[in-house]
Amino acid sequence: MEENESLMRNKAVVLHFNKNIIEKGDEQAFREPMAPDFVNRTAPPDTSAGPDGMLFTLNRVLRPLKDITVEIQDQVAEGDRITTRKTIHGTHRGELLGIPPTNRRVDIEVIDIVRVKDGRYAEHWGVNTLPSVRAQLRQAADGQ
Repeated sequence: MEENESLMRNKAVVLHFNKNIIEKGDEQAFREPMAPDFVNRTAPPDTSAGPDGMLFTLNRVLRPLKDITVEIQDQVAEGDRITTRKTIHGTHRGELLGIPPTNRRVDIEVIDIVRVKDGRYAEHWGVNTLPSVRAQLRQAADGQ
């Protein structure tokens, strides 16, 4: 029973991050679930793998999107790791990685693995469809 409660608490930490930090854009809430020694194992090469790098990356990708919603398709917990398959929906209204606004709806498919320790993000691994979304936006921007 205790293990199940721990898994549920860890899933709640990840859900909170997705709904309050990604969806609502609450930068104030960002530090709360981040362990001081947090490591983003899939940080972009030009970015710190710590909490500041994660916040920088989120801002660089998500700030240009408006009306963001996070749709959770699956969430699987085992041990201290939570795997989430989700889609981030938004409207491209600001410059995104060098691409001027297109006002198009975008859907970024994401699979994240988060290791939760003491109720906080300790490690993160992720894959997403941002490269193909970016290519589509680039094509749309060039066609305008």
